[in-house]
Amino acid sequence: MMDIALKLAELKEIPNDCEITVPGENIKKVLMGVDMDTAEIMLARDLGYDCVVTHHPRNTHTKMLDVMDRHVEKLVELGVPINKAQKALAGRKDELSYNQHVSNSRRSESAAKLLKMPFISLHTPADIVGEKIVQKFLDEKFADKPQTKLGEIVEALEGIAEYKNSSRKPVIRVGSKDSFAGKIYVQMSGLTGPGEKVLKQYFEGGVGTLIMMHVPEKDVKALKEQNVGNVIIAGHMSSDSIGMNKIADAWRKEGIEVTMMSGVINQ
Repeated sequence: MMDIALKLAELKEIPNDCEITVPGENIKKVLMGVDMDTAEIMLARDLGYDCVVTHHPRNTHTKMLDVMDRHVEKLVELGVPINKAQKALAGRKDELSYNQHVSNSRRSESAAKLLKMPFISLHTPADIVGEKIVQKFLDEKFADKPQTKLGEIVEALEGIAEYKNSSRKPVIRVGSKDSFAGKIYVQMSGLTGPGEKVLKQYFEGGVGTLIMMHVPEKDVKALKEQNVGNVIIAGHMSSDSIGMNKIADAWRKEGIEVTMMSGVINQ
């Protein structure tokens, strides 16, 4: 199951925000959700499932923050000097390290082990799959429209089922519906939001509009003051669901029954 997810995301090894916490064999019925904790693991046992899959990692790997280096790789691809990208990200990684250091890192793992329930987390693979799907969709939609406006992008996103079926619709956080988009860049992987300094680097790398899952208010305020680019928030649960649904579909082709819950938006 993990190998299938990695292949879809074109990854060669398991990222540090993913884990086969409790291994299992002959998996036939999977209960999968955005956030799966002790209660969901117990529910899976009671309902007769033989594996639980969570999108958001429940176990804090000591090197999990290294997943954020994906932002550096992406910025370098856009032409930003690697040293500049690294320094822009350093402060955000340090900030997150404080939260990680005090977290209850093995809460779900201990429950899964006590219940002998196979349990895995799939974060970055699903994010990358969803990111690529949305980027391809928007590239094709606006290939011949160099003067695309943000309002058109928001409207177009509902052509993707997970956004159409979500109660929380895509919104413009920086810019207005009449703002020209420029280069449209989907940024939905790299563990979590990289902070306003890194987001500014995306704009300096030639991006006109970032399409993201979520962004804190403080970053929005900073980006508005910088006045260099636009941000559209597609939605968190809905964006997570795109990659998860694609992975689940691949598992189903292998004969595995997959039931979605806990935040997953139907496709």
